[in-house]
Amino acid sequence: MPLRDHFHPPLSTIRHWESFHASWATEIMRTFNHDVLPEGCFAETHVHVGSQVEIDVATFEQRPANGIAGGVAVATWSPPTTQLVMPAVFPDVIEVQVIRNFGGANLVGAIEMISPGNKDRPETRRAFVAKCASYLQQGIGLVVIDVVTERQANLHNELIQYLQQPAEFALPPSALLYTTSYRPRRSAGGDQIQLWLEPLTLGQPLPTMPLTLLGVGAVPVDLEGTYQRSCEDSRL
Repeated sequence: MPLRDHFHPPLSTIRHWESFHASWATEIMRTFNHDVLPEGCFAETHVHVGSQVEIDVATFEQRPANGIAGGVAVATWSPPTTQLVMPAVFPDVIEVQVIRNFGGANLVGAIEMISPGNKDRPETRRAFVAKCASYLQQGIGLVVIDVVTERQANLHNELIQYLQQPAEFALPPSALLYTTSYRPRRSAGGDQIQLWLEPLTLGQPLPTMPLTLLGVGAVPVDLEGTYQRSCEDSRL
């Protein structure tokens, strides 16, 4: 199924891009869990678009099944007042995480679907790029998908700049839509990140990308098949 523009009419007037992106991420998760991931690994979808929920002071009260509280009440502790409050940006999250159960639940791979908010302004772009760089520095394999047509910032190229790498690893300026894969690895010659760069075009099929799982190996990310099933489920 050819890639469609989910951010401009006629499609944007009949379907919300947030719903479709969440559906696509969920379809990737479902495909991974049913057909792709090796035993001991599982995928989860994480979606949060827009304002973050403030976490301040939460009081949890634990009661037994009979409704009678037991134990000794413990007062909620609050930190001392501070005048140091700095601004921060928490990026939109539309993500499929691959978890490995090996001595605990460990993140071994991630697929990031870029939102318009991730490309909105310099600070949100930096936040997204810093998150991707953090994954790579931990050895976590990463796939990034950008089908956002309403904003044209290239976050792969900003990641290359953030990592202080030469322009030969960047996408051409004409590649406004793209998917990229990153495989961090250590070798006798030093630390490396292998790259797979695929520009995308509206009206054309989507590729299959490799996702490297830390300590496990690589698995295919069938973007075309999952995109088609998401379109069918959304009646597009």
